[in-house]
Amino acid sequence: MSLDYHSLLLAVGFSAACLSLTLFGIWLTARTEKFLLTWAISALLIVGDVVIYKDYIETPGRILGVATFALLLVGFSTMLGAAYQFRSGLSPIPLTVLGSCISLALALPPMALGYDGLGFMFENLLAALLLFATAYQYWIGRTEAPVPIIGLTVLYSTTGISFVLCAMALAWDGKLVLGHAPSNWAEDLSLVVVIASMTGIGALSLALNQGRLARHHRLDALTDPLTGLLNRRALFDLNGGAPIGAFTAVVVFDLDRFKAINDEFGHATGDQVLKVFAEELVENLRPTDVAARMGGEEFALVLKRTLPETVEFIAERIRTAFAARVIATETRPLTCTVSAGYAFGSKDGISFDKVLSAADKALYAAKRGGRNRVAASTFRRAS
Repeated sequence: MSLDYHSLLLAVGFSAACLSLTLFGIWLTARTEKFLLTWAISALLIVGDVVIYKDYIETPGRILGVATFALLLVGFSTMLGAAYQFRSGLSPIPLTVLGSCISLALALPPMALGYDGLGFMFENLLAALLLFATAYQYWIGRTEAPVPIIGLTVLYSTTGISFVLCAMALAWDGKLVLGHAPSNWAEDLSLVVVIASMTGIGALSLALNQGRLARHHRLDALTDPLTGLLNRRALFDLNGGAPIGAFTAVVVFDLDRFKAINDEFGHATGDQVLKVFAEELVENLRPTDVAARMGGEEFALVLKRTLPETVEFIAERIRTAFAARVIATETRPLTCTVSAGYAFGSKDGISFDKVLSAADKALYAAKRGGRNRVAASTFRRAS
């Protein structure tokens, strides 16, 4: 082996170590992104492979050969698990174990039996398949952040192709027994590709994580943490910028005697009541409807492309369904009611604030009328 090859191998190990440290450092700042830790572990396994492989180059042997095969294939299997975890949010262990078992079962026996040439061919092909599978995991999850994820897909695929070339070079040579580490143009090219890919993967992973964190922060800022519905700010962001037309309605709901529930049963039970009502809202939403918690025990529903009869039917269905819900408490079962008021926009379009205000006035009328009922704004139109 030439000094250049050793230098390239050292560069691969250094790049993998830097990638592992970078991913681990990012994970420390965002513990919920567990795929980063899995990814860091996979890069660390690649570092271990480089260390063992360096020893194998100097003193070829079956034990070192088996060890370097195991570290590389388990490392790439863990990388595949990390990609799956990133895309799905599920545990990477089953896929990692499956990839490791299959690849090791195919690659280790030839090396253990002394057919190192055949073993290296299998190792390169299996490594390529694991890299292609990793690229595919990112590809099918590309809608989250197309640019960095497609970049990762390209880098993993390119690295996989370099391993295929290594296998083809060995097959062209046709030796089942080498007695030493492979040395050819494909090996040199593969190391260069791996170095470049490690650098690119590190940069893109950083950008990808920062983008995901930013999206999470924005989602948190627009979501009510208790019910999971949109909050008041999000509702105004979605509807406050354009006039509200004649076929768009706003329904405002307010839980009846909610303060008494908190006083008698405690705030934990009150929170449970709010969650139950939020569930009723979600279950009765159409694809075009938007529900939000405005604050306290007040909720709002925006219905587009609708008619007064439809709005009244939906509001009544929510009201009756919620009144029928029985909520278990430590003292006795609890039932609650809700009042609602709704208003429409106008033919010429009026502001969301005015429609919401008209729906509020209708809600107060429902409260004054005895609660547990739905009231419409005057003429069912906001003025």
